[in-house]
Amino acid sequence: MGSIQNNQTAAKHATISPAIFYWGTPVVLITTQNPDGTSNIAPMSSAWWLGNRCMLGLGAISQSTINLIRTKQCVLNLASDNMTGAVNALARTTGSPEILTAQPGEGYKYFKRMNGYEYVPDKFGRAGLTPLNSDLVAPARIAECPTQMEAELVGVYEMMQDVDTKGFIALEVKVLRTHVHEEIRMEGFENRIDPDKWQPMIMSFQELYGLKGKKVDESVLAKISEEEYRGFSNAAEVEEI
Repeated sequence: MGSIQNNQTAAKHATISPAIFYWGTPVVLITTQNPDGTSNIAPMSSAWWLGNRCMLGLGAISQSTINLIRTKQCVLNLASDNMTGAVNALARTTGSPEILTAQPGEGYKYFKRMNGYEYVPDKFGRAGLTPLNSDLVAPARIAECPTQMEAELVGVYEMMQDVDTKGFIALEVKVLRTHVHEEIRMEGFENRIDPDKWQPMIMSFQELYGLKGKKVDESVLAKISEEEYRGFSNAAEVEEI
């Protein structure tokens, strides 16, 4: 076998300890139904799809998670890169009034309180978004989002079982019905999206990007220092020089 040769022109690598691992995923505005029948909207980006299933990474005590586990229903609304105003209006908001009185030792609830999260019962009003009735699930769709997927919960998996820091879970949802804006459909096909027309918003290390390779706007969430998330990640390591 040939040996690996050092290449003087190769990129230089460094060993680092990121506090977060948001390498770049679509921004999802997930809608769920509160116990009183009102809607909750939460912006999140820990989501990926395989077939008609989507895995969602959420805090176990977030209002979206509580609603989703209780009702088994949600809508995954994908934001386009021109929706920064709505996404930033929802960032650092919560649908749980318990955040207001969270104490040390209450994990992610206290984290949100200490990082300025605000209790907002009317998320649609706050973001200036328009609710639409769904066909198969109770939670509302978001009219302004070019893609809306009605979904049902089919699996819940506890994460970080090997460490003391808990509070995050992975939720598997099954997409039941997909709605899209006409302008992003591929001409000549009934069920295809034209990637040249679909411009999703991407969150990369808390910043908001499009597919154009530059930030589309300032991010409210990015005002939280990445190191604030260190308790949920690997310990920082300092590389010896």
